[in-house]
Amino acid sequence: MESKFSGNFTQQEPIPESAIEAAVEVMRSGRLHRYNEAPGETSQASLLEREFAEMSGSAYCLAVASCGAAIAIALRSAGARAGETILTNAFTLAPVPGAIAAAGCIPELVEINDDLVVDLDDLRKKIAASTARIFLISHMRGHICDMSEVASICERSEVALIEDCAHTMGARWNGVWSGRHGLAACYSTQTYKHANSGEGGLLISDDSDFMAKAIMLSGSYMFYERHQAAPPKASFEDARYLTPNCSARMDNLRAAILRPQLASLDRRCREWNERYRIVERRLSAVDQIALPERPAAEEFVGSSIQFRLPGFVGEEIESVVGRCADGGVALKWFGAAEPAGFTSRYDSWRYFESVRCPSTDRILATLLDMRLPLTFTPDDCEQVSAIIAEAVAEAASGERARLPHANTSNARGD
Repeated sequence: MESKFSGNFTQQEPIPESAIEAAVEVMRSGRLHRYNEAPGETSQASLLEREFAEMSGSAYCLAVASCGAAIAIALRSAGARAGETILTNAFTLAPVPGAIAAAGCIPELVEINDDLVVDLDDLRKKIAASTARIFLISHMRGHICDMSEVASICERSEVALIEDCAHTMGARWNGVWSGRHGLAACYSTQTYKHANSGEGGLLISDDSDFMAKAIMLSGSYMFYERHQAAPPKASFEDARYLTPNCSARMDNLRAAILRPQLASLDRRCREWNERYRIVERRLSAVDQIALPERPAAEEFVGSSIQFRLPGFVGEEIESVVGRCADGGVALKWFGAAEPAGFTSRYDSWRYFESVRCPSTDRILATLLDMRLPLTFTPDDCEQVSAIIAEAVAEAASGERARLPHANTSNARGD
């Protein structure tokens, strides 16, 4: 392989100067805790909540320490009980079943289809056969299911719908913001997501009783009236006595870093999609590569790209991953025998007993995944695509010698 890519797959855009200035102001004040306010001051965390609620079109918003914390809080606020079954995707990242476990519940997995979204027939079947009262749908890697139909299925079955939008902040289905189809939605502001505060999460809902419980669970003590995107005081009359404090608050420093980033979210989403379309176009010309279909109703955010090698066996896929690594291109393979770094499958999560998901197993066996950071230029995307295409062609031509790589799974973050 002659070409060698020198870019960094984990390098993010710099934090905007306005966000740096806001963060410095918070640090100079010393008031990092969200409820530590000067007289007449509104905390950065509360302002972030109000602004994100307005952006998403939601009545209420809560800023917390992580998306995983937001999910666990959402499940408990929706009435999940210890030992209860929660339906969720078989293809997702470890924090999703982890949050279910943190809420004291047990994941029950729903199959995905070749487009990497929930199989609606399997969802209907699992709802009919299960006692589950909540479906936690994960828009894994930014792939959005037919949310109008998902919402209808859940409504008919009286199943509460909670959306994990860690990979879909700024995306839409039929013009509706991702996260606005059910009871609640959870977003991530971890470094590799669409807004970057290192760690962090946002929870939205239109349900006042739900959000009152969520705010109390997050650790509001009796300061819930300081939230600018919260339900009215009357909603807290019971919740403030019956809801435990789980100390999952977002601090003012992270909120200050995030607020200026919201203003540029649409621009960054467009730029991710420009990069995605370059790679998609180049890879779609390779016979051995299968790309998921992106329906017209899905306004996605292409911050990463996934493709399958359905005619390849494990050794050949290892060869592709290794050749790409030699060319400076970092791929993750969801079919690897062992979990590595941030990449794992449902059979790696052995703290609950899972039933095999044969459709998901077939898909993940040949699924490759690559991040598309905004620090890549269009030319970078062209070069990366060419390296992948060459590696696939070499593997397909019968050059299957195993390459010596210490870690072909590229554990560099999700």
